[in-house]
Amino acid sequence: MERKLYFYSALLLTIVITIGSLISIPKLEVTQVQISDKLVHISAYCLLTLNWLLAYKFKANKLKFSLLILLFVFIYGIVIEVLQGTITNYRQADLLDVLANFIGIGLSFIFFSLFFKRK
Repeated sequence: MERKLYFYSALLLTIVITIGSLISIPKLEVTQVQISDKLVHISAYCLLTLNWLLAYKFKANKLKFSLLILLFVFIYGIVIEVLQGTITNYRQADLLDVLANFIGIGLSFIFFSLFFKRK
């Protein structure tokens, strides 16, 4: 049951990130709080990767499988950036976004390794 919850959560996050990355989002004038675009990338990819790792927790306890998940999420992030630069005229590809995605993926792996791996 827990695995299914994480799987569906990871799938939903993947869909939300894909749609959110490829649609036109009007700039909101918010004077109180401004969140860095890179912080959003770090958070989103950290949550996404952590959910995929937890969905396959028993397999992800093996380093090889964990690295495969990390690689797929990283490639997914690159594909999203390429799509932003090629199929949209209101978004642009950004290497710093790829770097922020990588940081989020790395943070989730560290968190997973410290708190969720079987001893």
